[in-house]
Amino acid sequence: MVGAIALLTPQFLRARGPLERDGRARLRLALAAYSFRDYYSWFKGKAQKPQEGRDMDLFSFIDYCADHGCDGAELTAYFLPPNADRDYFNRLKRHAHLRGVSITGTAIGNNFSQPKGDFLDEQVRQAKQWIDVAAQFNAPHVRFFAGEMHEFAEGRDRVDNAIAALNECADYAGEKGIFIGVENHGGITSDLLVEIIESVDSPWIGINLDTGNFFTNTPYKDLERCAPYAVNVQVKVSMQTPEGEKYPADFDRVVSILESANYQGFVTLEYEDKDPLAHVPEQIERLRAAINHR
Repeated sequence: MVGAIALLTPQFLRARGPLERDGRARLRLALAAYSFRDYYSWFKGKAQKPQEGRDMDLFSFIDYCADHGCDGAELTAYFLPPNADRDYFNRLKRHAHLRGVSITGTAIGNNFSQPKGDFLDEQVRQAKQWIDVAAQFNAPHVRFFAGEMHEFAEGRDRVDNAIAALNECADYAGEKGIFIGVENHGGITSDLLVEIIESVDSPWIGINLDTGNFFTNTPYKDLERCAPYAVNVQVKVSMQTPEGEKYPADFDRVVSILESANYQGFVTLEYEDKDPLAHVPEQIERLRAAINHR
């Protein structure tokens, strides 16, 4: 493993540093559609039989966000029906505006830690398609993955491939006025994630900071490392040790880290624990209280 990690030694000229923001930190409360991932009639393009009390679509999800006082709704791409077209996107956008909810962005499940070839090319092509969808939503942000840490450890070329793919996508996103937020997903370390972001020569890329995705002994230190690059934040109610043991997240500490980084944008609750209908409302209020320092 030591030899594999050594392959990740920085070799790129740093393109830029942390995001520069004028003014003071401003945090806006949002909710991710992924919080209700078991409640949608469509999931990953496959029809599911609606379960009693568990039939939701993105229109009713937007209603849920409005009814619970959320400023924004993150519309995870997985839950769009397979026949979604421009008319569907426009109706969804209209519905959100009439309910006073901002569509904060969408989220896709790409993988750029691949060898060069047809699969990686197809991943880039599909990622660009979702940038187009975000543009139709008038959404400012698309969540990307860089790839999987165990695949990056296969060789330095895997990191280089991911950076090249992100450069291509960021150029395309910039033409549409869309931010790409690369999530700390797949076991990626905070140092490698920052290296990748700094190596992409575009003002339209940053980090989609998931507060529950650093499975280390120092997750809050990892969050501090990445927060200055955040263009979107997803907050989990639980953290996880390297051994897989869950423990409650400290929302006040998360908010303090974001404020210290002068973050200005959406703070999106992404609930992944059991029984969201019962527990999401209380977690929304917990996060609201932390943001408002009550």
